[in-house]
Amino acid sequence: MKRTLILLGVLLLPLYGLAQNAPNPTLPTQKLTIIGHDGAKHDFTVEMALTPAQQETGLMFRREVPADHGMLFVWDEPREVPMWMKNTLVPLDMVFIGADGKVIHIAEDTVPQSLAQISSGGPVKATLEVQAGITEKLDIRVGDKVMGAGL
Repeated sequence: MKRTLILLGVLLLPLYGLAQNAPNPTLPTQKLTIIGHDGAKHDFTVEMALTPAQQETGLMFRREVPADHGMLFVWDEPREVPMWMKNTLVPLDMVFIGADGKVIHIAEDTVPQSLAQISSGGPVKATLEVQAGITEKLDIRVGDKVMGAGL
């Protein structure tokens, strides 16, 4: 019996790893576009963290975030939002979006598993988490416009 459980655990371990990299199938996804200062359009598929439990979990335990994916947290009303990286295994860029749909602050290359608060830098309607380095790579800046995904 004990050997069977150990063997089952060994066989299922790779599936656990795959699940940690995959988007959460229980979260709805939507398309989101960031229109850059130069007019360039950057399209993302975002998981929508809608409930407090989903928002608390966020991208925890994921081993990667694809370059054209992310997670969007939409807040009930614009407010200053502290984020953190508890149990988040990969660095992220956090894009803080004002009520007018414009980027008001970007926290780049956040520290995995840190409990330090990452401030939105003012009242925001939403927070977008994407792969670390993608905002620099795509030249996404404060003032760029975010559209779609209910914004």
